[in-house]
Amino acid sequence: MNDLLKEQCVACRRDSPRVTAAEIEELAPSIPEWKIVECEGVPQLERVFRFKDFSQALEFTNRVGELSNRQDHHPKLCTEWGKVTATWWTHLIKGLHRNDFIMAAKSDQIFSEMTGAPSESESLSAAPRDKKAV
Repeated sequence: MNDLLKEQCVACRRDSPRVTAAEIEELAPSIPEWKIVECEGVPQLERVFRFKDFSQALEFTNRVGELSNRQDHHPKLCTEWGKVTATWWTHLIKGLHRNDFIMAAKSDQIFSEMTGAPSESESLSAAPRDKKAV
């Protein structure tokens, strides 16, 4: 099981540290379907989730939204017919925090629960993975 799934988000302040390159290298294999993108100079985690129809995409959006409220950490979600693009970053620090990786893993878990497809985040074992996959 992915250790990130066991973690809870911590409150961030403006002076909270961003994840380092070494931390990204360590955390990225836990969420192999996610890519790091940059928007207006801010690094963010992004993944497109595919669904059979709009209703399922909307259900996923709502479930991620409920989780986000419980964790007090909120993503950008773009819901379309058959897909949801989820983007995580920490607004206060204008970059990536461990919370973003935690929530990406939890988003993968919701997707897996809804679709029955094993998520990479859940199926990771102690076996090493190619860190260049993300």
